[in-house]
Amino acid sequence: MRYSIIIPVYNRPDEVDELLNSLSKQDFKDFEVIVVEDGSTITCNTVVEKYQKVEDIHYYFKPNSGPGQTRNYGAERSRGEYLIILDSDCILPEGYLTAIEKELRTMPADAFGGPDRAHESFTDIQKAINYSMTSFFTTGGIRGGKKKMDKFYPRSFNMGVRREAYQALGGFSNMRFGEDIDFSIRIFKNGYVCRLFPQAWVYHKRRTDLKKFFKQVHNSGIARINLYKKYPDSLKPVHLLPGIFTMGVIILLLGMLFCPYSLIPIALYALLVFADSSLHNKSLRIGIYSIAASFIQLVGYGTGFWRAWWKRCILGKDEFEAFKSNFYK
Repeated sequence: MRYSIIIPVYNRPDEVDELLNSLSKQDFKDFEVIVVEDGSTITCNTVVEKYQKVEDIHYYFKPNSGPGQTRNYGAERSRGEYLIILDSDCILPEGYLTAIEKELRTMPADAFGGPDRAHESFTDIQKAINYSMTSFFTTGGIRGGKKKMDKFYPRSFNMGVRREAYQALGGFSNMRFGEDIDFSIRIFKNGYVCRLFPQAWVYHKRRTDLKKFFKQVHNSGIARINLYKKYPDSLKPVHLLPGIFTMGVIILLLGMLFCPYSLIPIALYALLVFADSSLHNKSLRIGIYSIAASFIQLVGYGTGFWRAWWKRCILGKDEFEAFKSNFYK
């Protein structure tokens, strides 16, 4: 077995249906699919049954323990030479596995990852969120797979790893957020070869509205400090930018009380995002939504970052996360 595709899922049967449908259309066929239900109240077992006649699919249900431990559960029951980790809200182009196979045949790697794109069926809000997470003007292109301000760290929505490396690293940690970056950091620290596969991209839905998106990125900011406490050398200048942006926005908004021109930098940045997103997405509406998504992405992450910095670095508190009881609401 060449590849084991591991999909953790929590209450998302419709999205699993779309992902399994895209897997059934892959050009490359030497793979198995392992779907692990992480204590869902809305299960996808009937969806999986629909595809079992055309795909090698294995379905498991376990108590809720978070995505990292759920991926480990699936990995323990897999047979592939390489493990491919996907989020349940992804859709694959038909040549996804073929692109991975071509890269590995050309130059082997212990671990790899690919970028993401917005599918034409996504809502305008989802396309705006995708823009805010992949644009050079928001994340430095770190998550877009190009124009990077830091080296590429595979993310769990689209990550591959050789079985022997996965087992040697002990799989994912029990972190609820940032567990994929924790895993990627350990890949590099242990000397494994890790590469970006630009053509192995996926369509990634991310969050479906701006409220859920804020909760996600706020926890990402918190996770960055949690990672810093575990790996002090993992904090890079690029990770400080959302926090600096957030402080700058606050200062400029307060400055409006004394000088109305203090809003000009904010307006110029909003105009830059609007123009770039409108051109990229060929939609003025998405350009407008991208302004909101970009500010939420940067300020949400920045406030989480400073919140965790205060609690963990100043007050000496233990690792934590936000919105535990209503993260998916």
